[in-house]
Amino acid sequence: MTKVAKKEDKKSAKKKPEKKKVLVIVESPAKAKTIEKYLGTLYTVKASMGHLIDLPKSRMAIDVDNNFEPEYITVRGRAKLLKELQKDAGKSASVLLASDNDREGEAIAWHLQKSFLQKNSGIPVSRISFNEITPQAIKDAVAHPTEINSAKVNAQKARRVIDRLVGYNLSPLLWKKVKNGLSAGRVQSVALRLICEREKEVEGFIPEEYWSLAAELKKGRSAFSAQLALWKGNKPDLKKEADAAGIIEEIKNSSFTVSEVRETEKTMRPKPPFTTSSLQQTAANRLGWTSKKTMQIAQQLYEGVNIGKSRVGLITYMRTDSVRIAETALAEARSFISKNYPAELPEKPVYFSIGKSSQDAHEAIRPTYPSYTPDYVKKYLARDQEKLYSIIWERFISSQMKNARAKTLSADITAGNAVFRVSGTNIVEKGFYKALSLLASKEDKDTPFPPVKKDDALALSGFKKEQHWTLGPPRYSDASIVKTLEEKGIGRPSTYAPTISLLLERFYVQRANKQLIPTTLGKLICDMLVENFSDVIDTDFTASMETLLDEVEEKSLNWPDMIRDFYAPFKKKVDTVAQTLESQKGLFDEPTGELCEKCGKPMVKKLGKYGHFFACSGFPECKNSKSIPLAKCPKCGGDVVERKPKGRGKKFYGCVNYPECDFLTHFKPLNQNCPKCGWFLIEKYDKRSGRRKACINAACDYLHSAET
Repeated sequence: MTKVAKKEDKKSAKKKPEKKKVLVIVESPAKAKTIEKYLGTLYTVKASMGHLIDLPKSRMAIDVDNNFEPEYITVRGRAKLLKELQKDAGKSASVLLASDNDREGEAIAWHLQKSFLQKNSGIPVSRISFNEITPQAIKDAVAHPTEINSAKVNAQKARRVIDRLVGYNLSPLLWKKVKNGLSAGRVQSVALRLICEREKEVEGFIPEEYWSLAAELKKGRSAFSAQLALWKGNKPDLKKEADAAGIIEEIKNSSFTVSEVRETEKTMRPKPPFTTSSLQQTAANRLGWTSKKTMQIAQQLYEGVNIGKSRVGLITYMRTDSVRIAETALAEARSFISKNYPAELPEKPVYFSIGKSSQDAHEAIRPTYPSYTPDYVKKYLARDQEKLYSIIWERFISSQMKNARAKTLSADITAGNAVFRVSGTNIVEKGFYKALSLLASKEDKDTPFPPVKKDDALALSGFKKEQHWTLGPPRYSDASIVKTLEEKGIGRPSTYAPTISLLLERFYVQRANKQLIPTTLGKLICDMLVENFSDVIDTDFTASMETLLDEVEEKSLNWPDMIRDFYAPFKKKVDTVAQTLESQKGLFDEPTGELCEKCGKPMVKKLGKYGHFFACSGFPECKNSKSIPLAKCPKCGGDVVERKPKGRGKKFYGCVNYPECDFLTHFKPLNQNCPKCGWFLIEKYDKRSGRRKACINAACDYLHSAET
């Protein structure tokens, strides 16, 4: 053997085959980046970017004659990524599927497992799940892989199939009978119905005038105000200014004496840690955020943030309906409280009851490390991330602290037949309030009580009478619609934000002053669906369907049987409506009596995705269109229409005769004329008074005072 051959043999003997790595697949690149740092060089972490295999969008793809079996395809534009993952799986020692631990995540894992085994039948494919992205949680999950939960997959499949059957039967019906491009869905349409029904209550409400009366009193140098609480032994009913003036006239010369001083104590319990619903509600109320934004920021905190040289998921999984906390997390929280708030540590951990409708699949939303205080992580987070993390941390830590106690003093002051009342509160034990900053409220602050005692004589400085208007039912906001959906059992934590977003995208609903207002199109669609499919577009039906899906996941119900019971009568109803319901397409093209100023053909009133507008009947040859008149200009009699300046300016309502007529208002005309002066009514809104109607004429007192 030559020397060269010997050298080559030595080299080949030294070369060892590369050890195959374990492939871990998560849903997002951010999560992959975080987890890869924890697992080391023996693991490769890739992202599936959500669903790679799903139902096609172009057709229903449900075999109704074969147990409603769905027809799955590779999602358009995702074939390249799927092939790459299949190739990576074939080169790996094993595959760990780490998609989210919910029904959608389980379905993603199931589809990936099937596709991998079709290409590489012998490769071991397992499922891992975790509630938080921390080094210990990930290592524990990798050490204990499991099989894919087929019951969870079936529950997701059943939900997908029933939503497809509803949507792909109702939507074509809307196209045929109403207008092309419309859609209807099982949860979406019920949410729309709730918003439309509330709007009818809002529109039908007539505000009523009432007055309040306060006495400005003094004792020595201390001055304070006391509200009228009783008049002749009953709650005062001051409907007009004259009612308040009459009481003043009767008691103005009376002596004001403290007739009673009461002291009461109130105990305030801490609130449980956040669920998805309560987090969205609190973020809407405290931060002014939409549900969509809240979930986007929460996703970032969950998937991982760079804290110094390490990367860590700062909160647990953010889609949950449970307030349960793991024992290890409770121990960590109590350890933190004992060091930082030792006087506020209760003897035992605080447990909160789990609601009957809760799936309890995940813990409540909490910080992964209580020691990572908002102040500590502030420099590493974007402003919005810091805000959301702060309220999650405060809510969790405060939930494991002692109750707060407050002492309230209340004094009744008698003057003739009138009883005025003043009160003040003193926090005697701050308890869990000590951990609150962004979540602090009026409840945890002292309110002064005047230095008075029983039988004290007080000096009268004057009276203050104030006009008010009764407020109608509030429109739904992101917070209140989420709360209602949760209370009625409609949807699940993962569906609240997407449902609101879908209604906005379809222009069935608009958001104004953080309120959800149905558009003309939304109202028309809702009316048609309710009239013809009231049993499907129903809160009780939708809630019962969620219960059935839970039973599928619990293996107590066979999903094709569940679908079969629903589909036969539903399809029969769809076919009947398709044959009997008159086409309403012409309903939206109303003659206006106007001629197009460009071509002379009649103008018609049309319904578009943004609402009604005027368009030329000669379309597409003539493309003239304009905004629909909302009211008559009080200055020149021209039409008042909606306008929006270029850029990001706020929309307003102005006269079409501009610049000759400069009338404009930022308040939307209500298509109602004032019965007093004939000008048009507008809708006003402010945080203090809420929504109310008023006449645009400042000199008219209909539904508002001239001063306002």
